Amino acid sequence: MRLVLGSASPARLSVLRSAGVEPLVRVSGVDEDAVAATLTDPTPAELVSALAAAKAQAVVTALAGDLAEAVVIGCDSMLAMADGEVVGKPKDSEQARARWARMAGTTGELLTGHAVRRIAGGEVVASADGAQTTRVRFGHPTEQDLDAYLASEEPLAVAGAFTLDGLGGWFVEGIDGDPSSVIGISLPLTRRLLAEVGVSVAELWKASPAPVR
Repeated sequence: MRLVLGSASPARLSVLRSAGVEPLVRVSGVDEDAVAATLTDPTPAELVSALAAAKAQAVVTALAGDLAEAVVIGCDSMLAMADGEVVGKPKDSEQARARWARMAGTTGELLTGHAVRRIAGGEVVASADGAQTTRVRFGHPTEQDLDAYLASEEPLAVAGAFTLDGLGGWFVEGIDGDPSSVIGISLPLTRRLLAEVGVSVAELWKASPAPVR
């Protein structure tokens, strides 16, 4: 039983590796805007769940029976800001700067949607979807620090224009909830969804190559 991660995110890959799983990586290539356009007034949780499901299905289709038995996981993250706007990755550094001007000193909700698809005999035999919400308390970066953070381009690659496990962690005062979810893939939620499709975490540990010490 192999886990297939339908994401190019190095942060998600790092979380899984640190938790004892070496996944196969297959990028979904899903047009997120096109998927969102098919939804009618979704809640933030419904939006990230739908995007995660689309990514998981795209990976299942791309595998085309290459793996006789596997479990595919699609993920999507967005930030519900204090004023209620739900945002993904900023399109450029100016948009990231504007978001930080609104985020500084406030609390937002980082939502991560997960979709798990179990494959057997090249077909999907079980599915489970869910979303996780974690409250994030933002600090006040100085103008100099924010300039340097934007210049690193890290905030351009992540939902909400911040990270917990990278440079952005300096500007997060605290979180209420699951830290792995803020990084991009919730281990507790993933464990529960895996159980719903009949896969234990221990099975994935056994299927992963032994770590190099």
